[in-house]
Amino acid sequence: MSAPHSILVVDDDTAHRTMLRTLVGGWGYAIAEADDGEAAIRRVREGAYDLVLMDVRMLKVSGLEALAAIKAINPAIPVVIMTAFSSVETAVAALKEGAHDYLTKPLDFDKLRVTIERSMEHTRLKAENRALRAELAGRFERGRIVGRSPAMQRVLDTVAQVAPSEATVLISGESGTGKELVAGLLHANSGRREGPFVSLNCAAITESLMESELFGHEKGAFTGAERRREGRFQQADGGTLFLDEVSEMPLSMQVKFLRVLQEREFTRVGGDSLLRVDVRVVAATNTHLPERIAAGRFREDLYYRLNVVGLQLPPLRERREDVPLLAQHFLETFAAKNRKSVKGFSPQAMDRLIRRDWPGNVRELMNAVERAVVLARADYLTEADFPAIGPDPTAVAPPAAGGAGLPLSEVERAVILDTLAAAGGNKSEAARRLGITRRTLHKKLKTYGVMK
Repeated sequence: MSAPHSILVVDDDTAHRTMLRTLVGGWGYAIAEADDGEAAIRRVREGAYDLVLMDVRMLKVSGLEALAAIKAINPAIPVVIMTAFSSVETAVAALKEGAHDYLTKPLDFDKLRVTIERSMEHTRLKAENRALRAELAGRFERGRIVGRSPAMQRVLDTVAQVAPSEATVLISGESGTGKELVAGLLHANSGRREGPFVSLNCAAITESLMESELFGHEKGAFTGAERRREGRFQQADGGTLFLDEVSEMPLSMQVKFLRVLQEREFTRVGGDSLLRVDVRVVAATNTHLPERIAAGRFREDLYYRLNVVGLQLPPLRERREDVPLLAQHFLETFAAKNRKSVKGFSPQAMDRLIRRDWPGNVRELMNAVERAVVLARADYLTEADFPAIGPDPTAVAPPAAGGAGLPLSEVERAVILDTLAAAGGNKSEAARRLGITRRTLHKKLKTYGVMK
């Protein structure tokens, strides 16, 4: 049985601290206590905690001062600030110092429990990253494929079945999903692994040069052909030929290409000698080929010849559970490459990465992490290191500094109503975005006179 998550409760009010110890401990958490900010800093320096729950106003060292010191010791520890004062400035300051969230006293126990559970999710992801990094050298050492989501496991299971065969494979997926990596994995696990792996991006070759690129040419075959040149088919003899963006192959070439797929023989441009090759073809596309067929831009018989086995790669937004592992993998790779001492991500930064849809998929995530690592000035990457990503559009923004001087209840009311409007009036969705239960939302709406 695994040990319970540990929470450090920091409050100079003995009665309130005792109440939290009893309440939160009853939810199954291991509770440690500190009676002021100075003691909290000392405890964090000496031991490991999954969460710090801390009052903001204490006599010796305030919660905000302790928060800054704790984040300097370990930015990855989620810190939730409690305040009994209706101060927007305090809430904003806490969030700017890196607080995971803030709660107002008297505490809403439903919201407290939800907040703790969400904070623990960050801790779980961090622990999972450590465990999964150990897998990289084993389970995925056959290639650079990183992932353990059910969607990627299905892809890898199919690769394991298909790789030893001679079947032609068509890999489909959005740009940046790793189609060439999967093609390489097919080759590396096939009987052709000792042979060459040759790739050609069909979109990068002009129609006039496509035939020469695939089949080669003889000296003098056309202007500029000063010597004989082997084409990609001959270069890949005994191995695998990977054709990326095969949907961009000109129609005029598709007929010739189909014949070579069927007969495994061809002639060079300007030549008359028939050449035979032993090549396995793996193709990839980021478009829906049946639509191209319907539009008369791709041959149906070629499609079926290529699609003996089809592999559909999921976009990153459909395998979000792989984001922490991918992000940590890229962080370690680029930290070593650039001689940086970056160790990990703050909970807020990782949360932002997980929530993003990543239209550019794994390639976009890789570029974002590389940029952050190169420009990093601390051991842990924070939200500020990913300015181009932007906040989650479904997330509730912290109170704006412009609300200074307003009672906290008015700020809360505005946030709740704005979130409810953004959720189209759906109370369950609004509660999810706010991180509270639907029942708590209902009570607050009644308090603010929105519901009867």
